[in-house]
Amino acid sequence: PEPGDLIEIFRPAYQHWALYLGDGYVINVTPIDEGPPALFASAKSVFSRKAQVKMQLLKEVVGKDRYRINNKHDRTYTPLPVEEIICRAQRFIGQKVSYDLLGSNCEHFVTLLRYGEPVSDQASKAITTIGVVTVAAGALSLLGILHSRSRERQY
Repeated sequence: PEPGDLIEIFRPAYQHWALYLGDGYVINVTPIDEGPPALFASAKSVFSRKAQVKMQLLKEVVGKDRYRINNKHDRTYTPLPVEEIICRAQRFIGQKVSYDLLGSNCEHFVTLLRYGEPVSDQASKAITTIGVVTVAAGALSLLGILHSRSRERQY
């Protein structure tokens, strides 16, 4: 990876994101009071409201999981100059930040550093899924009501 690259880490149930700083180090957000990244990250990240910004070795953050460089939004957003990305990232190291799985997660954090825009495909997909499930549940409920009324009229 090159400084400023986005690193996508494939956890068992989701993807964790970090930003490569150089010399083997990344910056990432970790829900506060989280255990080792690969063991407790998924459960803690769903319920956490605060996260710690950490500078860690890439190999420590990745653990035994797979990862790849994924600057997937470069066609949509122009990356900031590398020096600015790194400078912005360094200002956050050690800080506590708000954390919200759908509105302010690890992917939002690193895309904000790289592009100046917080973007999360995972959050967008989750919001869409929640919307589809809600609409489907509403439709099934309405069908149940209509069916019940239809049966009442038959008697």
